[in-house]
Amino acid sequence: MADQGLNLHQASRPSLRSGSDRGLGLVRRHRKSIVMASLVSGDVAAAFAAGYCTGLLARAAGLPAPQHLEVTVLLVVFAFFVVGLYTGSGPGPYQRFRQRALGIGVVVAVWSIATIAHDGGGKIADLIVVQAAYAACLLLIGHYVEAASRALLMHVDLWGASTVLVGTSSQCRDLAQLLTRKSELGLKPIGLIRTADDDSSMAGLFPLPLIGTTTDLASIRPRTEIEVAIFTTAIGLAAIQRDCHVLAQPCRFMLLEDIRTAQSPWLRMHALETMLGIETPRNSRSLQNWLLKRMLDIVLAVPLALLALPVVALAAISIKLIDPGPAFFVQERIGHRGRLVKMHKLRTMYANSNHLLEEHLNRNPQARAEWRQFFKLRNDPRILPVIGNFLRRSSIDELPQLWNVIRGDMSLVGPRPLPAYHAEQLDEEFRSLRTSVLPGITGLWQVSSRSDGDLQVLREQDLFYIRNSSLWLDVYILLQTLPAVLGARGAR
Repeated sequence: MADQGLNLHQASRPSLRSGSDRGLGLVRRHRKSIVMASLVSGDVAAAFAAGYCTGLLARAAGLPAPQHLEVTVLLVVFAFFVVGLYTGSGPGPYQRFRQRALGIGVVVAVWSIATIAHDGGGKIADLIVVQAAYAACLLLIGHYVEAASRALLMHVDLWGASTVLVGTSSQCRDLAQLLTRKSELGLKPIGLIRTADDDSSMAGLFPLPLIGTTTDLASIRPRTEIEVAIFTTAIGLAAIQRDCHVLAQPCRFMLLEDIRTAQSPWLRMHALETMLGIETPRNSRSLQNWLLKRMLDIVLAVPLALLALPVVALAAISIKLIDPGPAFFVQERIGHRGRLVKMHKLRTMYANSNHLLEEHLNRNPQARAEWRQFFKLRNDPRILPVIGNFLRRSSIDELPQLWNVIRGDMSLVGPRPLPAYHAEQLDEEFRSLRTSVLPGITGLWQVSSRSDGDLQVLREQDLFYIRNSSLWLDVYILLQTLPAVLGARGAR
């Protein structure tokens, strides 16, 4: 792979670069300023838009509209700066959403206290309602504006701090692939600094340029600022801190620890003199978490079910016109604690779908292999013409499951309940973990991979959700569901 960010030799002849290359280099050198300006501009626009929307809602309800919006916008930007949303080099999307919510909470609290102190204690209830509406609008609009800004910055290769990996080739390979694949994490790997004990025969297989080794740190001559260095061992960290002037301030250092058995974006660090303690959250199944989750389900599912009634009725009539038979069907799936859940859906397949499927799989070995891997087919002969694919891609066929949520059989967010034949393909431990929480209409798998992910992807993402289930993660997944549905990513 060509070196795109570092000069690998101590003494090399200067090369002539085109004007476009020099322009790109200039842009890259000012990456942090460009990223901050983009994120701040997006948040300013979102804050004004949230104020406008809140004003419309307040006037419709006969409540006072938000005042001094310009001051509120300045407070929002300052709060987001303090909680670390403008670095452009991490944290990941889940943590950023939580930080955004905390920043908004601080702004609303400060603004409410200031308003009460200035205007007196009258109409506190009205103030609370208006501020809560503003917070909700700002969280919703700001989340999507930031996602759009982040996508644009990733498209022009500006999202992500220039990151070097320090360790052996084998230790750093998985990390390099992860950071390259997950560019939203904000760390752009640009090269490897090998430790002295690295097997040189493996270095040629590494997916990034070799910068040097920890034994010749003085020879490293970077052409671009190194913003982050990730170390696989504390020994490498000590050597860099002692000998390498290249990674001086403001370069940030990270020490790598494989935590796949304790997946969590909410880890806490505790300094224990010469040792480091990593605390993992253990409250995902607490009574408090269950109550908050149930409240969220009821508050959202009831009005959504009422709004969905006309859509469901129109879809049901269309189904009846295309294919005789019931417009709805009930399928038994494995639910909480292994109990069978009668899951309601709009019918999107022919009434004799099982017979059609068996005939198709017998005629087409490739389709059978696809079915065994995904339990879904890209070209499914069972789907009703005209309306079937539309209902599935738009997820309108899932709307009757809001009734399951209201009943308490399901939640809005959780691992999808699987048919028995599908669950049998999972190992016993994973099946047990999946049934330890309520199944959901949407989930982490649906908003990231939907049907494009195989069983291994399903396992990884369901395990992540189960181990980290929280109100923050549920709200984040709900917000991500809308663009996933509108984009019909992986829907089959």
